[in-house]
Amino acid sequence: MTYKDIYKEWINNPNLDMENKSILTTMNDNDIKEAFHKDLEFGTGGLRGLMGPGTNRINIYIVRKVTQGIANYLIANNTYTNGVAISYDNRLNSKVFALEVAGVFAANNIKSFLFNELRPTPVLSYAVRHFNADAGVMITASHNPKEYNGYKVYNKQGSQVNLDESNLIINSIAKVNDMFTIKSKTNSDLIKHIYEDFDEIYLNEVKSIRINQTNTSIKAVYSPLHGTGGTIIPKLAKQEGYDFHPLKSQMIVDPNFANTLSSNPEDDSAYIESIKYANEIGAEIVLLTDPDADRLGIAVKHNSEFVLINGNQTAALMVNYILDEKQKQNILPKNGVVYTTVVSTNLIKDIAESYHTKVISTLTGFKFIGEQAELNKDKYTYLFGSEESYGSLVSPFVRDKDAVQAVYLLLEIASVLKQSNLTIVDYLKNIYEKYFYYYESTKNITLSGIEGAKKINSIMDYVRNNNLEISNYQVLGKDDFLNKTYYEVPEVELPTSNVIKFHYNNGLIVIFRPSGTEPKLKIYYSIKSESNNSLDQLIDNIHKKIMKEIL
Repeated sequence: MTYKDIYKEWINNPNLDMENKSILTTMNDNDIKEAFHKDLEFGTGGLRGLMGPGTNRINIYIVRKVTQGIANYLIANNTYTNGVAISYDNRLNSKVFALEVAGVFAANNIKSFLFNELRPTPVLSYAVRHFNADAGVMITASHNPKEYNGYKVYNKQGSQVNLDESNLIINSIAKVNDMFTIKSKTNSDLIKHIYEDFDEIYLNEVKSIRINQTNTSIKAVYSPLHGTGGTIIPKLAKQEGYDFHPLKSQMIVDPNFANTLSSNPEDDSAYIESIKYANEIGAEIVLLTDPDADRLGIAVKHNSEFVLINGNQTAALMVNYILDEKQKQNILPKNGVVYTTVVSTNLIKDIAESYHTKVISTLTGFKFIGEQAELNKDKYTYLFGSEESYGSLVSPFVRDKDAVQAVYLLLEIASVLKQSNLTIVDYLKNIYEKYFYYYESTKNITLSGIEGAKKINSIMDYVRNNNLEISNYQVLGKDDFLNKTYYEVPEVELPTSNVIKFHYNNGLIVIFRPSGTEPKLKIYYSIKSESNNSLDQLIDNIHKKIMKEIL
């Protein structure tokens, strides 16, 4: 069937609601093609896309179809008696979608544990484990723009489903033929609501990650960027006695993100209002969590100015603190392990190995770290896991990125450093002086729609089949994670993935990876140097040369 045929089926279906039918009548041919030319695909973070009618969009019918497919999968594998935990973020329709998920499960005689109000992704992951549930669902599009929503699926370990599980679920979803007649019982007794008192169970676990007692004198500004972190993080900081100041304008639960220029803590513009407030009240650190509170961004005051700390730097300072302090207290395990990814800074590996701690690199997507943590739980003692994209997990009582834990640990780190008249910037400088300077930068090339996807594929084919020669830098080799040909062999067997990693002399690495959740090609740059002089300009110049070759 063509996209036009599928469009006609939708618009003529008697079970389609009037709101979506009205939108369909206003679409031009290009709109129709974008909405119906394919089914929305599972990426590294599950299902994520623009909201609206269509098979390539997030809407109530797609949510029901996906849920029915998961229900069929659980029933077929006889793993449904313990139920499914469900949470959601602040986005438009998130609460509606979450209730429909619970309703479809109920119609299949599967109970659910549904949060009564929005809660962070890590809390959902913890709930799966706490209730011994068979699966979990988080309705969120993370840091994507307000027009997006998404559907993350979790296994019984509280990790995002791995590739094998995902493929089985995708096949099960594909067998659901009529999404317009799926039953949903949203008033069923099988839907068990989780209320605010559950927060304390989770927060008690978070408090267990503390390494050092502090005087809690650090003054902090916090923003959830209108999302879920505001429901739980200020409560934690208050209980622990921190001088903690939420930014009221961004504490409002708002699907339109009205009071921030960005919902992504990777973007400098997301910090504008928080830093302004921090300067007004004399705060020393700014902490931002993305809408589903699995990722954290920070800015710290140093020499009277706020300095943004990127995801690689944050991960490096956290792992250094954990290993160093545990060694000082003689509690660093001999069988410890740190998890990172193939696109993250090698500084993490340098730090961990200097403490005789094993390092395992996975593909991008925290589901791979969660999977390895489960596989190795009886072999290694988990110490830390992180991605370059501002996500980390300190303790594996959760099996996904957890910005609540990250906030808690960074408040401790900042407080401990303050007692020695140091800032996080000072601490990072000390790390660089020990292990050399690492500079990382990620360049995103946004290529939307059908033509954009074709262009991304064309670029990946080109870099796969050609060496990118850069003046003054020699290609030593490259890792092709799709064809599994490696210059630097991974520590563990990795699934295939469309990622190309170039290794050059003089400490330069360049990586190409299409985003699994956004219409972007990501190019990661990393360089190691004895000096910090003009590394940012050097990378910018290298990027310009590469862009001329690939575009």
